[in-house]
Amino acid sequence: MTTTGTTGSSRTIGTTWKVLRHPATLIALAAVLGIVFGLITGEWAANIKFIGDLFIRLIQMAIVPLVMASVIVATGSMTGSGMGRLAGRTFAWMIGFSVIAALVGWGLATLTQPGAGIDYSGAVDPALQESAKPASWQETVLGFVSTNIFNAMSTATMLPIIVFSLLFGLALNGYVRATGNTLVVTLLDQLQQIILGMIRLVMRIAPIGVFCLLAALAGDVGFAVVTTALSYLGSTLVGVLIVTGVFVIVVAIRTRLNPAALPGKLAEQTVIAVTTTSSAVTYPTVLKNAVEKVGISQRVANFTLSVGLTMGSYGAVLNYTIVILFLAQASRVELTPGQIILGMALAIMLNMGTITVPGGFAVAATFLATSLGLPLEAVGLLIAVDWFTGIFRTFLNVNGDTMVALLVANGTDEIDRDVYAGSTNVTAEAADEDELSEKFAAADRAD
Repeated sequence: MTTTGTTGSSRTIGTTWKVLRHPATLIALAAVLGIVFGLITGEWAANIKFIGDLFIRLIQMAIVPLVMASVIVATGSMTGSGMGRLAGRTFAWMIGFSVIAALVGWGLATLTQPGAGIDYSGAVDPALQESAKPASWQETVLGFVSTNIFNAMSTATMLPIIVFSLLFGLALNGYVRATGNTLVVTLLDQLQQIILGMIRLVMRIAPIGVFCLLAALAGDVGFAVVTTALSYLGSTLVGVLIVTGVFVIVVAIRTRLNPAALPGKLAEQTVIAVTTTSSAVTYPTVLKNAVEKVGISQRVANFTLSVGLTMGSYGAVLNYTIVILFLAQASRVELTPGQIILGMALAIMLNMGTITVPGGFAVAATFLATSLGLPLEAVGLLIAVDWFTGIFRTFLNVNGDTMVALLVANGTDEIDRDVYAGSTNVTAEAADEDELSEKFAAADRAD
């Protein structure tokens, strides 16, 4: 009896220790301690802000090569398989709902002003003020292309870098098709993996960086840092609920299926999604439920859900759009309509299978801020509460993919309505292991 009790205690201690060592737990603890430290020490906390700035710079350092390698590999390795009407419907619905998510994020952030609670006393960078001035549409279009890609890389001007990478990837794709030589794609894919390894190393010091950033922020603006974080989380949650509602309404109108049955069919994958905050981990359950509970054909489920694993990140698009407005509001920068549209486009492009970073919210937020020339002072606060927003994002990503698959299957009459009604049972086939391995590698991130 004593041995059993000791073993049980050891397991409990071991489990507790694993939870405490989890990166999200460490970052959350560091955030709380940093805020408390900043509130106690006041303006003195600004003396350790340079450590947090160093953490952000280490992330910024990897963004340009990561974006270039990711976009080129994603474009250069595309194949003709799975194309046609099925692919067209899948991409159309996914991009359409991504746009809706971006618009909802913009509308909510504009209405609730989640970043307005923080008021920085420092002056705005003159270069930032200059970039915020309205430009003609001709100048905006010309800004998509750089006359010197190395100059764009040195200044981290992301849009021309993405355009160059897309064109390079398309040319590389044509070269691979013509010659069968995949050496360059393989080389760039390996480069991408190495850069991701760099980011994993940098993220090990994330708790220290977040502690210093939030200590300085709390010392400067006081308790408003807490209320601002809650406002940001609230805006994201409301946005997720709104977009989910849009999904359900569109599915009900287009398919004429009873929407009241959806919660029960999506319950299992929802639990896995919100507890793991990973679309990749939830994917096998999503695929199984789509066929066995929702009645989607195996053909549509295999293709649409696997594409959705990297492209169907509606929750992330919503969240990233709110992040852009949050950073602008926190630093009192008035974004032009063109900059807002550009920001939403970048948020969508981040989730089109080009930039998938394990636990990469810090990279995504820094990427967006850098692309739009926004100050980075509040990024630490966003990183600190990202575990919660990760729950919201993954909930919408996973269930949104299932509803997109429903809409795609409806277009080709590939919904078994008896299965949906629960009067017939079917068994999902095992998906191709090699294909799943590739998809998991691409989507190996905490949403």
